[in-house]
Amino acid sequence: MKKLVLALSLAFALPALAKSPDDYQVTGEVKEISADIIVVMKGTEKFEIARPADLKTDAKVGDKVTIKYFMTAKSVEVKPAAAPKKK
Repeated sequence: MKKLVLALSLAFALPALAKSPDDYQVTGEVKEISADIIVVMKGTEKFEIARPADLKTDAKVGDKVTIKYFMTAKSVEVKPAAAPKKK
């Protein structure tokens, strides 16, 4: 019985320990909105945020909105570190 309780405890605890991306948010005016993207201006900064198909919103161009999002890597380009200078 103790082994079962331990196994169940671990099964529920491990997903909580997994690292998930940080959430971010931006508040600004909607400049463009479509089924695929929402463009928000925060001052002079332009945020183009992908819009998943299941995200429902009544926002329209000109509305002030706060969008919560997280970043996902699309690709990674590696450049070797510079060799240390010899003395």
